[in-house]
Amino acid sequence: MSTGLLVCAAPLAAAPVTAHASAPQAATASAQQQAPRPTLTAKATVKSVKAWQEFRVYGTSTRLASGTRVTLQQLQKKGWVSLPIHMNTTRSHAYNLRVKLGIKGLNKVRIVGGGAVSNTVQVTVR
Repeated sequence: MSTGLLVCAAPLAAAPVTAHASAPQAATASAQQQAPRPTLTAKATVKSVKAWQEFRVYGTSTRLASGTRVTLQQLQKKGWVSLPIHMNTTRSHAYNLRVKLGIKGLNKVRIVGGGAVSNTVQVTVR
């Protein structure tokens, strides 16, 4: 009789083990698809400037390699335009750009680089 119990117990134990074996594989596959994305933050040293007056846009990056090139973009009529203002991030994953804008009114700028896009910063040019 003891052999009959073992035969019955083996199929019952095998079913849950099979279900648990496939669950970690599914969790691993979904974790790889939803890996954390790189991010950039942006802040300006001023809220308002005169035309062509210098100010700075600065911030940090996460999940980007140090030395990653970041570029300033400005929102214009047709969309985001990359300006010739760029630098590589430092060892501490920071950046600090000198900016001069000449389009009067409310200007919206952001930083892009390494597949990341920062928040929008507003600066009024008078």
